[in-house]
Parts: sequence; C-alpha cells; structure tokens
Amino acid sequence: MKFELQPTLENDLIKIVPLKADDFENLYAVASDPLIWEQHPNQDRYKREVFENFFKGAIESSGAFLIYDKKTGQIVGSSRYYELDEEQNSVAVGYTFIGRQFWGKGHNAALKKLMLDYAFQSIDKVILHIGATNFRSQKATEKLGAIKIADLEVAYYGEPLKWNFVYQIDKQKWNGK
Repeated sequence: MKFELQPTLENDLIKIVPLKADDFENLYAVASDPLIWEQHPNQDRYKREVFENFFKGAIESSGAFLIYDKKTGQIVGSSRYYELDEEQNSVAVGYTFIGRQFWGKGHNAALKKLMLDYAFQSIDKVILHIGATNFRSQKATEKLGAIKIADLEVAYYGEPLKWNFVYQIDKQKWNGK
C-alpha cells in the first residue's frame, strides 16, 4: 500500500496544501474564533497557547493541510490524515476546522469529498474521530455515509482524554457524495 499523507489536492472550490511551520499566524487568525470550538471537546482551542500545542501536533503528524478557498485565496481552515494503518488498510481523517465565514457554503463537504476520493484510491477504510458533544460534525459525518462503530477516549496531542465517537466509511460504500 502506497499512501502519501500530504498530497496537494484541489477541486473547483478549495485547494489543500501541506501545512508548514510558517503558516501558524495565518491559520491562528482563523482558529482564534471561540465559536468554531463551542461544540468541540477542547473548547479553549481558540486560545493562542492551546492552539500552539494543536499546531505543533499538526506539524509533527506530517499529514496536516492548510485549506484555501480557490476563488478568494482566503484560508478556510485545516484538516489532516493520520493513523495510517497498513495492516487494516485504513487511515483517519480529522482535526478539521473551518472558519465560520465558510460554514454552510459547501467547503466542508468539498474537503471531505476531496480527501475521501484521494484516500480510496489506495485505502479500504477511512476512520473519523468525532467529539461526543460535537453534534455539527457528527451530522456532517453521517451525511457522508459514515457509520458510528465505537465510543473511544482520545488523547489529542498534549491534551487530556476526551470522549469521541468513531465513525467508519468503507471504500465499497463510498459513492463520492
């Protein structure tokens, strides 16, 4: 199995590129909105020192992306591939956040379609960890056809354990929604 964790991908709406250390300030400008994190297990991620830890984990993951709006060039947010498992032929998609000015405009759906279409070129299962209180993300994940398969305590990079739901999308059931 050959799977590149940080390809550059694009569609009509967005472009995702590998996240770099010098992207911090521009990405933090998006992430500093407390309302982005209100349903997330880590609701204080809008604070600079908390986001610095998140960003460090993103860089060290070697699978994180910066998302751009193709029409305006504005930074939309970030996402990543992680937990590549060759034995299970699976990869996780997550750590996604999107600036509020892009909510409800198709950016999240375009992002997930782009990332899932790419993953399913060589992967059989995509896993998503969604915070137990993150109802917006749970609903969006279910719209993709993901099935909840487990509850799990997850320790985000440098943060305490939080309850998450584990969702899975199988390649044979993905229809490119």
